[in-house]
Amino acid sequence: MSNPFPYSDTNKRYYTFDYMMRRRFGSKCVKIPIDAGFTCPNIDGRCGKGGCTYCTLPLRNSDMRGLDFELQYLMQTEKLSSKWKGALRLPYFQDYTNTYAPIEKLKEIYEKALLLPEAIGLDIATRVDAIDDKCLEYLKELNERTFLILELGLQTVHDKTAALINRGHSYEKFLETYEKLKGLNICIHIINSLPEETEEMMLETAREIARLHPFMLKIHMLYIEEGTPIAENYKKGDFKLLTLEEYTKITCKQLELLPPDICIGRITGDGQKNSLIAPEWSKKKFVVMNEIDKYLSKNNSWQGVLYK
Repeated sequence: MSNPFPYSDTNKRYYTFDYMMRRRFGSKCVKIPIDAGFTCPNIDGRCGKGGCTYCTLPLRNSDMRGLDFELQYLMQTEKLSSKWKGALRLPYFQDYTNTYAPIEKLKEIYEKALLLPEAIGLDIATRVDAIDDKCLEYLKELNERTFLILELGLQTVHDKTAALINRGHSYEKFLETYEKLKGLNICIHIINSLPEETEEMMLETAREIARLHPFMLKIHMLYIEEGTPIAENYKKGDFKLLTLEEYTKITCKQLELLPPDICIGRITGDGQKNSLIAPEWSKKKFVVMNEIDKYLSKNNSWQGVLYK
């Protein structure tokens, strides 16, 4: 069966980050994680303490934390060089909330990152409640002179769920900031299998993403990791996680509802293998991706087939 999805040159029936970057830059691109030493307003007490209930970051330090930018970048590049020889590099500020600092500090960090060898731009992960007016102005200025992706954790559009996971802000707050950021390459994160969420609630989150029409979307499974508050709830049987089959079906249904030109930055993820409690099936990322490919092919479906 031929692939009917237009934004693909492989068997993928959704718009992958790899395809998007190869089309934009003419070459494969690899993200290089950098830990810039940020914290989070939902950890330090500004809007909450302890972070989201599934968050492991307050419990561990990054292997790179405290190291110089250039050293981190070179170390990570060296690890990936044999696998992705000749690939372009995108510095990726991933851990914690990477706009949560005074504007002078942000400028120092990001201007330095732009000078890293062969860096083609910046990818910055943050929260909507850590972007003030000065930061917003700077991000828009950065966007004018480099390739910039700004990643925003949303996780769900349902405020009841957001309260259960101690997210620290409402969907209304997310929308307020999202509107101000229009014109930037925004990547939204969502999580499937959050406590008390039904399939219909997860699909409703996807419908809202379709309405917002961001540049990119990352879809994650909820991971239960040792030492997190949500782990205690899971062990007590307060909620169940999706099976691989359920995750595959729901994720594919979400893809069907999305505009076909939203890049899918991630369709599953990686929990910390040394602390992961559940789901066990998530350890085999490529199995999950293959199941999604098979489901879409078997049902002759693709990203955007139901989008109106």
